[in-house]
Amino acid sequence: MVVLNRIYTRTGDNGSTALGTGERRPKYDLRVEAYGTVDETNAALGLARIATAPLDQKLDAMLGRIQNDLFDLGADLCTPDKGEKLAWEPLRILESQVERIEREIDELNAELEPLKSFVLPGGSQAAAALHLARTISRRAERLMVALAAQPDEKVGEPALKYINRLSDFLFVASRYANKSGAGDVLWVPGQNR
Repeated sequence: MVVLNRIYTRTGDNGSTALGTGERRPKYDLRVEAYGTVDETNAALGLARIATAPLDQKLDAMLGRIQNDLFDLGADLCTPDKGEKLAWEPLRILESQVERIEREIDELNAELEPLKSFVLPGGSQAAAALHLARTISRRAERLMVALAAQPDEKVGEPALKYINRLSDFLFVASRYANKSGAGDVLWVPGQNR
């Protein structure tokens, strides 16, 4: 269990922050950017849930599980795997979490009409909020992939899969929130020329 008695520590006043291992990194470090953007995704999901919760308990429960997973993902990212033995078992995203989100994508998608065009973000407040969370999760994914490409950095394969599936889930969830796709706003190429 995490206990936070004091919110400010003053240790970051010099522009650095501590990773889960205690190692200090600049706040602009790519790893810090990655888990910070995962946190931003989680905050956007919190706002989306305000719009989705009154509409659909099933979708809200799925989003609640994802929010918890995103804290797991942040913990995974803030504890770099350097091959060293730690005094504790670091929290890592597992393949089972990836498999669960895939099942939930399939469950929601089974209720949708096939797409005949690209979808513009919007339709309903819930769908727009889910699209915003989707775009933030895509930014988190780009940062995680960039981090994984660094020679001395490692990002677990399940973590990379999870963040990739998350944006797919949020796209399908936005359509589901738009009355199973009936409320989608479709892109009309060149409409305003």
